[in-house]
Amino acid sequence: MQSAKKIEQRRHLEAAFRLVAALLVIGCLSAFCARAAFAKEKADLLVTNGTVVTMDAQRRVIDDGAVAILGDTIVAVGKGVEIRSQYESARSIDARGALILPGLINGHAHAAMSLFRGLADDLALNEWLQKYIFPAEARNVTEDFVEWGTRLGVLEMLQSGITTYADMYYFEDMVARVTKEAGMRGVLGETIIDLPAPDNKTVAQALAYTQTYLDHWKGDPLIAPAVAPHSIYTCSEGTLKASAALARHNGAPILIHLAETPFELEQSRSKRGLSPVAYLERIGLLGPDVVGAHCIWVDAADISTLAHFGVGCIHCPSSNMKTAAGVMPVIEMIAAGEPVGLGTDGAASNNNLDLFEEMDLAAKLQKLARRDARALSAETVVEMATIGGARALHLEKQIGSIETGKKADLILVDTNAPHATPMYDVYSQLVYALKAPDVRTTIVAGKLVMEDRRMLTLDENEILTKAREYKARIDASLALPLAK
Repeated sequence: MQSAKKIEQRRHLEAAFRLVAALLVIGCLSAFCARAAFAKEKADLLVTNGTVVTMDAQRRVIDDGAVAILGDTIVAVGKGVEIRSQYESARSIDARGALILPGLINGHAHAAMSLFRGLADDLALNEWLQKYIFPAEARNVTEDFVEWGTRLGVLEMLQSGITTYADMYYFEDMVARVTKEAGMRGVLGETIIDLPAPDNKTVAQALAYTQTYLDHWKGDPLIAPAVAPHSIYTCSEGTLKASAALARHNGAPILIHLAETPFELEQSRSKRGLSPVAYLERIGLLGPDVVGAHCIWVDAADISTLAHFGVGCIHCPSSNMKTAAGVMPVIEMIAAGEPVGLGTDGAASNNNLDLFEEMDLAAKLQKLARRDARALSAETVVEMATIGGARALHLEKQIGSIETGKKADLILVDTNAPHATPMYDVYSQLVYALKAPDVRTTIVAGKLVMEDRRMLTLDENEILTKAREYKARIDASLALPLAK
């Protein structure tokens, strides 16, 4: 009997142990599940406590917003409390008192020409080019000149919140190297021109150089190599067709000056009986891979043609005003569905690379030209500098807005200065009040290139010293008077 009792007690004891063990397992599983439910996703960088101006389709502006970045990509955008609860990162940036904005997009520039800033001013475009710039380039432009001129231009752009730019110049492989070194994004076109150029003396040499250039940079995450026939007045029909064929064979963008001056329009009508746009349509150059700079002298038929072919157009108000080239019909172009971005042009004709200034002037120029204070709203102008510029460069799936899945190109714009206080409307503030030096921090592809106005990828003092040295060299080279 005693033995049977012991057996029964042991059974009860074992059952109790099993119950306790089961409860312990359930408890552990519950605790694990609870921890898993509250586990945060990893991010490489969190930008928090700012006002996020997304420029997405809904034009969301998120107060006390945040952005989570993994690698070179945005993985979350929203209220700060939500992002902080979902993501953790070893690195974060406090954007308190700042707007978090998509990086600005400069749709047309000649970065290396920064070394010619102020060389020849107050001249009509054709005179400026033929009598001053082309001779100065012939005497001074080398690969070394392009290296340091591009560094100067890229420095200025990154400090003013430009994270992507489109460039047309010579020795474009060097432009790409400097741009990549600085951590900037670029659509960079090697110039094809019928004149003997600093890097290639013949069109055949230019085309061969460009093919090598395209091969070198194809597939790069930051650099989109492009082909840049200069214009219809410096390139023959054969050169234009050969340039387009080269670009399309390689799947590269085509950059071109288009319908910029009355001279160009008159010459095209006189020689061909066609507007510049109609001429490019006739020879088969237009397409959704083309970016046209300026596009001033266009009529309703031209605008319809540009929209039909999906050509991106870039408005450069400062340069166009300074050279008295004309006023781009921005309102009609946008109404026609034409993708329109903003550009600075080169510092030799502007004389800076400041897209905040271009936003301000773009809005005011349309209002003045039309005598209509409602023309071209501040919100539309900010769009031209961000998502509209991305569309014009055919990069809207990658950049131009702060959205999940897009590249992490962001800027922080400080709003604490007297000229930025108070703020009622973020778009009006960006266009009419804020300035390039208000850009606090610049991020390209998830990497900090400027933080709290301190450059991280470029040596500012070295660049400025070199620029001053080049000024002395250029002065010496032009000691003999230029033909006037």
